[in-house]
Amino acid sequence: MTSDDRPRVVVATGNAKKLAEIRAILATADLDVELVSMRDLDVAEPVEDGDTFEANALIKARACVEATGLPAIADDSGLEVDALGGEPGVWSARYAGEPADDARNNAKLIAALADVAERRRTARFVCAAAVVAPDGREVVVRGTMEGRIVDEPEGEHGFGYDPHFVSDVIGDGRTNAELAPEEKDAISHRGAAFRQLAPRVEELLSGT
Repeated sequence: MTSDDRPRVVVATGNAKKLAEIRAILATADLDVELVSMRDLDVAEPVEDGDTFEANALIKARACVEATGLPAIADDSGLEVDALGGEPGVWSARYAGEPADDARNNAKLIAALADVAERRRTARFVCAAAVVAPDGREVVVRGTMEGRIVDEPEGEHGFGYDPHFVSDVIGDGRTNAELAPEEKDAISHRGAAFRQLAPRVEELLSGT
């Protein structure tokens, strides 16, 4: 199958770094589709007013299907900090208000944890990934990455809260932002979710 013959699937994100991650993850999962961003198809970003990651992922995927008539995949992801009662959660991207800004979000997070001991700064990244077909079939899966929050930001890779997050899987104390992209994808919440989603996308595209 040539690239021109591959099924087109809309990726419901306007975040270029997230799009690159999703493309890389699905490439390693051998999903043979042409991924097109919603921005390339001039799809307006919908209001994400769900109260769970799963609800917001479905809102975005459904909006892309409605606008394009093509199958769509989407994810909603964020950070849950135990000492903050699970915040910022579904508000992770806009934790410090509009417009979304990584630096302000991280500053608010570290300020909120100022009086929290290091041993209590446990947290996890959560990703809900969804695929929606034009005939209405839907699948949602979830991936997580456990870890902890550190005060000092380190690293140049990734985005969002990555400079302040150290995964439990990493034994040398590096933050997500210090990991090479392929290292992060192998252990990340988004990697786990989209690797689960890949065969379900194939099922929906094949009509099974």
